[in-house]
Amino acid sequence: MTMSPGLRRLALTAHVTTSVGWLGAVAAFLALAVAGLAGEASATVRGAYVAADVLTWAVIVPLCLASLLTGVVQSLGTPWGLVRHWWVLVKLVLTVAATGLLLLHTQPISHLGDVAATGGPFGADLGGMRLQLVVDAAAALLVLLGATALAVVKPRGRTGLGRRPAPPPPAPPRRSASVV
Repeated sequence: MTMSPGLRRLALTAHVTTSVGWLGAVAAFLALAVAGLAGEASATVRGAYVAADVLTWAVIVPLCLASLLTGVVQSLGTPWGLVRHWWVLVKLVLTVAATGLLLLHTQPISHLGDVAATGGPFGADLGGMRLQLVVDAAAALLVLLGATALAVVKPRGRTGLGRRPAPPPPAPPRRSASVV
């Protein structure tokens, strides 16, 4: 199904907006994770982890899911297709993997946010989890920058499905000649 030009522009705008928003939200999360890890003042550390938890659930997860959904809609409604070009397929795999890992890593984010909100201690037992947030956010940022670069550069190359010739369009209905 090919979308009309207006609908295609709307879908592209939605996809770019959600994708860039996701990238920016992950950058903000990285800043909070670094502040939480390196902060010395208790209020700074607690505030960073509470904010990171809110940012994750209110901004990052919705933008992540919206970016995935709008990307699939965009690719299915344009000649690029979902699996015709390697760059689209790689972006899809990166996005699905990043989405899965994000949803998996919401548990430590929520745990640190809960500890911070309830005034619990940030002992050595949470040091690995605090470092994990920084490493995960930095890795996510690199993956999202890679996906953005693919969308901008659009390297050549078609998948096996993209190289197949398209089936011919259906023949128009025949009109019968009427004798008068």
